[in-house]
Formats: sequence, C-alpha cells, structure tokens
Amino acid sequence: METIDRELAAWLVRAGLVEDGADIVAEPLTGGVASDIWQVRAGGRSFAIKRALAKLRVARDWRAPVSRNGNEVEWLLEAGRIVPDAVPHVLAHDATVGAFAMDYLEPEDHPVWKAELRAGRVDPVFAAAVGRAIAAIHGATAHSPEITARFDTDSIFHSIRLEPYLESTAEAHPDLAPQLMSLSRDTLATKIALVHGDVSPKNILVGPNGPVFLDAECAWYGDPAFDLAFCLNHMLLKCLWVPASRAGYLASFDALAGAYLDAVGWEPREQIEARAARLLPGLFLARVDGKSPAEYVTTEADKDRVRRVARPRIANPPPTLATIRDAWEEELTK
Repeated sequence: METIDRELAAWLVRAGLVEDGADIVAEPLTGGVASDIWQVRAGGRSFAIKRALAKLRVARDWRAPVSRNGNEVEWLLEAGRIVPDAVPHVLAHDATVGAFAMDYLEPEDHPVWKAELRAGRVDPVFAAAVGRAIAAIHGATAHSPEITARFDTDSIFHSIRLEPYLESTAEAHPDLAPQLMSLSRDTLATKIALVHGDVSPKNILVGPNGPVFLDAECAWYGDPAFDLAFCLNHMLLKCLWVPASRAGYLASFDALAGAYLDAVGWEPREQIEARAARLLPGLFLARVDGKSPAEYVTTEADKDRVRRVARPRIANPPPTLATIRDAWEEELTK
C-alpha cells in the first residue's frame, strides 16, 4: 500500500471525494501502460483514479498528449448514455490535474476478460455481447455533428494508435510501407462514429450485466471499423497464448464479428467489413513488429506465423473478415 502525491490528494478534497485531513490509502492497479491507476480507500469509501502519462511504459520511445484523459471521460459519459451498464460511473474530473475518478468495480464481480481468456474460460456468447455493445455505441453516435465536434482528436489518435501500430510497422516492413501508410491515412480520414480505440480484452470486464469497457484514452470520432478490427485481432493472437483454447478463441472471433455486423445500420455492412478486413492484417502484424508487441508472442516461430498470414493480406486486402480468420486457422494447423 502507498499514498498518492499531494496534488492528487488535494484534488480529491476539492472534488468532494475525500474529507480534508482524512487518511488516504492508494493501491496501484496493474496493467497501466499509458496511465497511473490506483484504487483509493478513504473515509469508508473506495473508488479508482486514473492519471495519464506523457511517456508510455513500453520499450520504444512512445509519447502522447495527457489531454487524452479528458477525452476518456467524455467517452465514458457518452457511452454511459447509450449502454449504461457497459461503463463505470465517472465521479470527478480535473483537466488541470490530468486525472479523473470513477467507480471501482470489485474483481470478484468484474473479472478482466483477458484473465478469463488466459484461464481457458472462453465464452463466445460474451464475445457476441462485446460486439453488440460496441455496435450500439457506434450506431448511436454515427453521423453526429455534436459528437464530431466533441471528439476532434485526430492528433492524439494518430500518436497513440496509427503511428505506433501501422506506421512503425511500415518501418519494419519497407516493402509494405505504401500499403500501411495509405491505410493509416485513409483510416484517419474516415469520419463516421465515436470510436473507443482500445477495445482489448485487458480493457473489458466481465460484469454481471455484460461487458464493461475501460481505458478509452484513444477516443476519437472516426472509423468504427477500427474498434471491430482491433478487438478481433486479440482473438487471433490469443490462439498463440493458449493453444488448447484455440477453437474457443476462433469461435469468439466469429461470434463477435457476426453480432457486430448484424447490428450495423448506419452504413452498408459490406463497406465496414471491408475496411475492418483491410485494417486487421495491419494490426495483426503490428503486434509483432510495431511499437506495442504482444507480450505473449515471444518466439520467432510464432512471430513468423503472424507474418505469413498478415503480410500477403496487407498487400492484397480481402473483402471479408472470415478470409483472414480462416487463413490463420489454416496456418495454426500446419
């Protein structure tokens, strides 16, 4: 256990979350690459606080504006109006301090989806619920001038998503640089709906009423296909993490993609699927050769498996997600 710094402690008092002079006990929570996160106990109550880091905790130099903390708060508030059970309640926010407070959801009732997947507890029904929730947020915010103005965050999204994933991967694969750089530019230029930007199992809790989404620092008004492809990418990668659960991960891929695409009503389904199928191979390759490699893909043999599937589909993107999924399943059976 430890305490937080004076600036944060003073803010908690100003926000009315803690009485002046009260003992504050803060426990750092794991998993924060881009932010410091604590569980705070004071005055008989418990909540979480989060403060964005200017330099992310990865091996390569990766910096991002701390103003993204406020964008996350705005995303949580907007998503809460659409799918109230799918986000924690925001208690307070201070842009000057660069921090916000939210409900602390006990892990006994809200395990992290990534931990469940690691343990082999793979539930395609839950994956489908994730797809439906993401689609609900996209659908409710599609083509909204008000949302467009509130989430005009191109520079942040570029610095913490497109550059470290697609553009840094282009440096590692110069023969694919034209395709990857074009993909980055086209994605940034696509303006359709409110995007979370980090729909990953580590940022999703398995709640009693369905998925609960965290870590919306990348919130951006842009291409909803990014959220779909980003989450599906994890279902593919997990096949290398726990090979015994491969069938469940692939079934979860199918369930999530199917539930999401079935809910698309703001644009033709085949259009968003084609954009997601173009993004997915690039994001797949980025998790072995970009700035944020998957920590569980460690052997060159496994990295080469990803490269063999991703590279030709970056060069010639397929129109459907199932094409990529099937190619990955075939690679894994070799």
